[in-house]
Amino acid sequence: MLTEHLLLQIDPKGVATITFDRPDVHNAFDDEMIEYLSGILDDLRENADVRVLIIAGRGKSFSAGADLNYMKRAAGFSQDENIADAMRLGRMLLSLRTFPMPTVALVQGATYGGGVGVVAACDIAVAVDHALFALTEVKLGLVPAMISPFVIAAIGAQQARRYFQTAERFGATEALRIGLVHEIVGSEMALQARAEEIISQLLLTGPEAAVHAKKLVADVSGFHIGEETLQDLAQRIAGRRASKEGTEGIAAFLERRRPFWAPE
Repeated sequence: MLTEHLLLQIDPKGVATITFDRPDVHNAFDDEMIEYLSGILDDLRENADVRVLIIAGRGKSFSAGADLNYMKRAAGFSQDENIADAMRLGRMLLSLRTFPMPTVALVQGATYGGGVGVVAACDIAVAVDHALFALTEVKLGLVPAMISPFVIAAIGAQQARRYFQTAERFGATEALRIGLVHEIVGSEMALQARAEEIISQLLLTGPEAAVHAKKLVADVSGFHIGEETLQDLAQRIAGRRASKEGTEGIAAFLERRRPFWAPE
């Protein structure tokens, strides 16, 4: 089934695979794609036949974050529209993070911004050795507000302090070291082979026990993100989008020039 650049497949074993299918724009998100992904996650969590959820990307990139045309439209959003837009992303990531069954991200290429949030929201992440990652929001005068709880839960506050502020790119080896991914493989073929091995292990577990084990980790680790938290984060990113730096950063990006704060 193909739905607005998302490919969904469910095999006879109960393995559901959602593939980002916008390779021409590096699988970047727009508001419609976020909305459709949220809907698919809602449907899958009600499907008793689903045992495992795989998140993958087609093409050179896993996900480049926000889509260019989406950013152009967002630049003209009102405060309320910005908050509603941010909440859609936050709720989609929360739906992924709290998906009852095991979730596995297969990272075959570059992963930036919101794409990093998706990886962090999954239970297990495997990346190819040439994958690159970055949290580039501050280069646009913004902050990675809506993805921050998921990324910080994965890499910790100390690493987030660095990468949220520098916006530097880092490779798969560093992603492994800081906890964003669990394993690195040498090729896309090896990525698929490792995915099959992980799926085989997951399918050996008791379906109900797996759900309870996942909830156990969330409960014991104190991981809790609710509507109030998302609202606060949405207010923060909406404020940045409307700020002088935010409007300048997005304009500079779209116009392919340096923003006023960047040295020549």
